[in-house]
Amino acid sequence: MANVYVYEYFAEENHEGFLYINLTNKCTNRCTFCIRNNANGVGGDADLWLTKEPTFEDIVEALGKFDVNRYKEVVFCGYGEPTMRLDVLLEVAEYVKKNYKCSVRINTNGHANAIHKEDVTPRLAGVIDTLSISMNAPDAKSYNEICQCCFGEAGFDYMLEFAKCACAHVPNVLLSIVDVMPKADIERCKALAAQTGCKLRVRHYVEN
Repeated sequence: MANVYVYEYFAEENHEGFLYINLTNKCTNRCTFCIRNNANGVGGDADLWLTKEPTFEDIVEALGKFDVNRYKEVVFCGYGEPTMRLDVLLEVAEYVKKNYKCSVRINTNGHANAIHKEDVTPRLAGVIDTLSISMNAPDAKSYNEICQCCFGEAGFDYMLEFAKCACAHVPNVLLSIVDVMPKADIERCKALAAQTGCKLRVRHYVEN
């Protein structure tokens, strides 16, 4: 099914439901581990490759097909970097906050400021409850090796600076890594997260 703009996901460990919004397939990274390299979607039958990027009206129409208040969170996370379409993202987030009781999260690579060439984090205040920022590595060289960033090794510093700025405007800012990296690297990531003022989330790696 083409052009899936909204899809659901249920966490197996606690059966909590999340409603995901797929805004774009564009991304500043070409991560070697990305599920896009091996599949058309995340579980179920949803094909997350887009032939048309959704408008605000498209997303509102798609949300109307779900009982949105059933879900713990509405999450901006699809087959691309959601902040590349920041204006639509924030318009939808404001709509969700006004009309539903669930919280709003962005799963991001943390390149929004670099993409838009300004600090956009003040615009997140009051509409975004959680930012989950993919850290992926403990240093710039390792980051670029696995993320193949269009900004090169600078992408790592852009990500950390975005996280630091976001802490002033978003209640819950997380830097995330997966548990496959060496323990020493996890400790380095913890130290860097502490320097930005963010929490570090160590996620269990799930094979695609």
